[in-house]
Amino acid sequence: MIKISPFQFLTDAKQDENLKEKLRSALTIQDCIEVAQSCGYEFSSEELQAEFDKMPDKVLGELVNPGIAPRRHIKPHEPTV
Repeated sequence: MIKISPFQFLTDAKQDENLKEKLRSALTIQDCIEVAQSCGYEFSSEELQAEFDKMPDKVLGELVNPGIAPRRHIKPHEPTV
């Protein structure tokens, strides 16, 4: 495997529906790492968590299954009137 940044992995996941669906099925950070590794990416869980922490909640919620521990619980934005 080639060392690829978690930023690149998440960027690719935004554009690849198949990869996005695999990532959404992951329940833990380790599951996310396993998805990444199965697709040829390599980085640590700490590196991935640091990338998750930088992402706006809305973007993170589009990529991963929100609200599953140990992730933050993401609430959808309510429309304002």
